Amino acid sequence: MDRITKNLLDEFINENGLSNLPEETAFEHFTGALVTATHYSESFSTYDITVGAGHDCGIDCFAIIVNGCLITEPEEIEDLAETNGYLDVSFVFVQSERSSNFDSQKIGQFGFGLLDIFSDAPALPQNVSIKAKMKILNEIFANSRLFRKGNPQCFLYYATTGRWVDDANLSVRRDSVTEDLRQLGLFRRVAFECIDAERLQTLYRNLRNSITQEITFINRTVFPEIQGVEQSYLGFVPVLEFLKLIENDTGDMNTSIFYDNVRDWQEWNPVNTEIKQTLEEDTKKFLFPLLNNGITIVAKRLHPTGNRFVVEDYQIVNGCQTSYVLHETKESLSEGVLVPIRLIATTDPEVKNQIIKATNRQTEVTEDQLFALSDFPKKLEVYFPTFDGHKKLFYERRSRQYNAVPDIEKVRVINMTTLVKSFASLFLDLPHRTSRNYKLLLRNIGIEIFNPEHKLEMYYVAAYSQYRLEYLFRSQSISSELKPARYHLLMAFRKLALDTQMPRFFNSNEMSRYCSQIMNILWDENQYRDVFRRAVDTISTVTGGIYDRDNIRTETFTEALNQEINRNQT
Repeated sequence: MDRITKNLLDEFINENGLSNLPEETAFEHFTGALVTATHYSESFSTYDITVGAGHDCGIDCFAIIVNGCLITEPEEIEDLAETNGYLDVSFVFVQSERSSNFDSQKIGQFGFGLLDIFSDAPALPQNVSIKAKMKILNEIFANSRLFRKGNPQCFLYYATTGRWVDDANLSVRRDSVTEDLRQLGLFRRVAFECIDAERLQTLYRNLRNSITQEITFINRTVFPEIQGVEQSYLGFVPVLEFLKLIENDTGDMNTSIFYDNVRDWQEWNPVNTEIKQTLEEDTKKFLFPLLNNGITIVAKRLHPTGNRFVVEDYQIVNGCQTSYVLHETKESLSEGVLVPIRLIATTDPEVKNQIIKATNRQTEVTEDQLFALSDFPKKLEVYFPTFDGHKKLFYERRSRQYNAVPDIEKVRVINMTTLVKSFASLFLDLPHRTSRNYKLLLRNIGIEIFNPEHKLEMYYVAAYSQYRLEYLFRSQSISSELKPARYHLLMAFRKLALDTQMPRFFNSNEMSRYCSQIMNILWDENQYRDVFRRAVDTISTVTGGIYDRDNIRTETFTEALNQEINRNQT
C-alpha cells in the first residue's frame, strides 16, 4: 500500500474507532464507506454495510439504499412503501483487497457470488450479515409492484491499492460480470467500476469536504448590502444547471442538502402533482418560473467568476417539494425551462434561521416543527461538546458537518435519526418503533421528541448510551447476534441502571438529577459494562437465546421485556 493511501486509512481507522480490527478488515470498512458515500450523503456506521467474514459470497460491503435511505432492517421497506407509495432502489456491492494488483479471478468470484444472491434459489453458504441483507432484498422484490421509477440499480466496485490501466483481460472479465447481471432482467442499470489507489484518495477527499457544486448563473440581480449576509442574488437558472445542485454524481437525489428543510418530501399531494403536470406538458413547462415561488439556497460561501458560481456547503431551506418534482420529471425537461432561485451566502446561523422561518410560512408548518428542526438541534449542537475528554460527543445538525474537522472521532458524532431512535427507546419505551413505524416517531418531533421544554441532559444520555453500546458491539463484548435488540438493550439499560423511578416530567429539575446519575454510570468503565451485561442477560431470558428480529421488533416483546425487568427489580 502506498504511503498516501496508508496514511488516509490510518486516519480513517482512528476517527472511526476501528483500531481493534485487522488492517485488511479495516480496509473493507474504508473502501465501503468511501464508495457508499457517493450514493448516500448522510452519516452512517460502516458496520451497517460490511458483510465480509467468511461465507460472504465474495462480497465485503453490501449497502441497500431505498428512496434515499440506507436500509438496515426489512421493516423499513414496509414503512417506505406505505409512506412514499413507491420504491426506488440501489444496491451497492464492494469487494476490496489491499493488494496492489487487480485480479481477474477475484472479479469472477465477485460476479459469481452476486449471481447466486439474485438467483431464485441461492446455493452458496451465507454468513449472518449476508442473511440479514437477504431478508431486506427479499422484502424489496416482494414489493416489486412499487418499482414505479423502474427496476433497482446495481452498482459494483472492486477496489485495490494498485493502479487501474484498463488491462484488456480485466476489462473483459468486468464487462462479462456486468452483462451476466443485466441478463437477469432485474435491474434498470448495472455499473461496475474498478477503483485504484488514486481514485480512493479522491473519494476520501470528497468525503472530507463539504458539498460543493459549480453552476452557470447568468440571469441574476444582486441584492443590496444586508447585515450578516456576505452575498445574495435573485434570478433564474436553467433547469439542467439547477439539477447539478440537487443530485449526486450517480444522478440520485442528494437528500442531505435538505437537512434544514422543515417539511421534506410530501409525495404526490395536489400541489406537487400540479407542478408535475405543468412540467410534463410542452405548452406549459416554460411557464414554470412564472407559476413557482422559487427555491431558496443558503450557502456558507459563494465564489463567482463571471457567470460561473462555485456554491460551497449549501442547503436548500425552502423549495424541497419543487426540487423533488424537478428531479422526478427531469426526463421531460429541457434547457429552456428556468428555475427561480434566491442564492444567499451567510455564516451567521441566526440569519439562516430567520430565512428558514420566513420562507416556510406559506404552507402548514407549525411553530413546534420550526423550532424542533432548527432551534432545538442548535442547542444540542452546542451542548454535546461541553463535556470534557472521553465524555464529549458531537451532534451532527448538518450532513458531514464534522467530516473536515480534525481530531474528532466519527464514532462520537451522532445524527438526528440515531438520536431520535435512542431517545424514543430510553425515555419513551418505544424501541419497537425504531424500525417498524419509524415515521410515527417523526410525527412526535416538537411534542414528545425535541420538545423545547425538554432537559438537554436527556438527549446527551440517549446519545452516550448509544455510543457506549456501539463500542461494546465493535469490541465484541456483546455478540453481534444481539444487534436486532440494540434499542431494547438501550431501554433495558436505563431501567436497570437506577432503582429509582424515572421522573414524570421531562422539563423538571428532577429529570436533570436523574440523568446526572445515569451519566455517572455511563462514564464509569466498570459500571456501564455491568449494567449492559445485565441488560443482555435479561433480553436473553426473554428471547430464550433466539434473537429473531421478527419477534424482537414488536410491541409484544417490549412488554415482555418490561415485565421481566420489573420482576427482577421487585
